[in-house]
Amino acid sequence: MTTRLIARIVFGISLCVIPTFAQTFAADPPPAAAKPAESALVPLNPQGTVLLDAAGKRLLLKGEICMREGLLEMLACLKQSKEHESIVAVETKAQIVHAGLLALGLEPGKPVQFVPEYKAATGPRIAIHFLWEGEAGKTQRMAAQKWVRNSTRRYWLAKLDPAPKDLQVPVDSDLRWDPNQKELLWYGPMSEAQRDAVLKYSKDAAYQKAIQDFFKQTRTKELEAGWVFSGSSFFTDKKTGEKFYQAESGDLICVANFSTATIDLAINSSAQADELMWEAFTERIPPIGTKVTVELMLDPAKPVEKK
Repeated sequence: MTTRLIARIVFGISLCVIPTFAQTFAADPPPAAAKPAESALVPLNPQGTVLLDAAGKRLLLKGEICMREGLLEMLACLKQSKEHESIVAVETKAQIVHAGLLALGLEPGKPVQFVPEYKAATGPRIAIHFLWEGEAGKTQRMAAQKWVRNSTRRYWLAKLDPAPKDLQVPVDSDLRWDPNQKELLWYGPMSEAQRDAVLKYSKDAAYQKAIQDFFKQTRTKELEAGWVFSGSSFFTDKKTGEKFYQAESGDLICVANFSTATIDLAINSSAQADELMWEAFTERIPPIGTKVTVELMLDPAKPVEKK
């Protein structure tokens, strides 16, 4: 049975139970003045955390901020899974999100491939926005990329062989020089003042270039790449024959590539702990515990990534 067929079965099951969920778990009736878009939202799970807006061609995920500082593997994870490396946690099953995207008419592509060679995840391009209530109760909306920046809280290394003859690094400097390995080491962002100070340690051309590279590499840049509906994959238990949707491990929306992700970045992004490329853009993220809606829809600018 193919992944696509299994996903369609999941979607079919979801459609069958939606009326029961809506009747059993709905809160007080919406006020008469409710906006049409709000009253038309269809819950796809008992918790009401995955909502289908067919008219608006959107899938809405209700979650909350679980981390706002640190390295990231996920943009959004399943609740009680990977909150220590994700910005938002959503209480749902990943296959419900998959089914919701199918309901919007989107067909999954292929998960990232690592062997025998790297191939980025493919599928329909997904535009992701965060919505939350800001000051004075006003709804805020921001592209998900703006909550993610390149990882700068890490060591940067440059090998200089031969070593600069005139290099003299003060003991109290933030720059480190390993004479045995002939390596320069720098940790974290480098300010213009720091760059100008360490450039004076040597006039060697290779050294000067290394310092300028450190400065450029440590500039804060928000994520520019987009996401694709890669669709995760299914694992079959050889003993029981039971099929398991692998994104249920927590890999809902990734910023580090995982073949198990429902939605993945369409670029090469390492998932190795010492090579993680992205971190939370702390200053732009609301406080931990803030209720957030993750809005998923087809990206009109780049709608399809070829398989």
